[in-house]
Amino acid sequence: MAQDLSDRVFVVTGASGNLGRAVAAALAKAGAIRILLDRSPVADRWAGSDRTLAVGGLDLTNLDAIAAVLDQAIARFGRLDGLVATAGAYTGGTPVHAQSWADWNGMLAANLQTAVAACQAAIPRLLDRGGRIVTVGARGGVAGGAGTAAYAASKAGVMRLTESLSEELKDKGVTVNCVMPSIIDTPQNRAAMPTADAARWVPPEDIAAVILFLLSGAARSVTGALIPIYGRA
Repeated sequence: MAQDLSDRVFVVTGASGNLGRAVAAALAKAGAIRILLDRSPVADRWAGSDRTLAVGGLDLTNLDAIAAVLDQAIARFGRLDGLVATAGAYTGGTPVHAQSWADWNGMLAANLQTAVAACQAAIPRLLDRGGRIVTVGARGGVAGGAGTAAYAASKAGVMRLTESLSEELKDKGVTVNCVMPSIIDTPQNRAAMPTADAARWVPPEDIAAVILFLLSGAARSVTGALIPIYGRA
């Protein structure tokens, strides 16, 4: 069922990524106003829109940088209704004994620190009116696997962050939930696994549809949920 988010204002981190682009497109279709943030350049097709503020080249681990953009957006649009923290990355294949702290810190920064910074920036700006926060965990954060320890730990951290925030904010009108995809059907994953059956993976648009439900009024009683979106993987 299509969600109606007419004139509500949502920030998406990692907006240039595969999932971020799918969420941004779904928000536009639902009538929302969008604040699209990424460390990479943000798509030209979003530039100049009176219903979109797109900022690229942003350090998504930097609370102050994100907060400054949110204040700019609130001054322009008059409100903030929620956050979708899609920023993240994956590296794996190296056993723990061969991983450096740079490897660990890279995964923790890309997946956990970006989520923490985005939430820290958004929450003070949501408390007056309530709102929605959606984070992105992963099936790989449920249990570790060979060569995935740093990634698994970073995504498990996102999931514990979600649960903790839900407890902190449940009496303040802010819901906090997490979607947990398995393998997402992206060009990068198809190139990395050319012999795999991509039909078993999860299209980004399917994840975006679940996220839109969590942003909607229909999900007002849902908080602290870790929602598996595994497809047939």
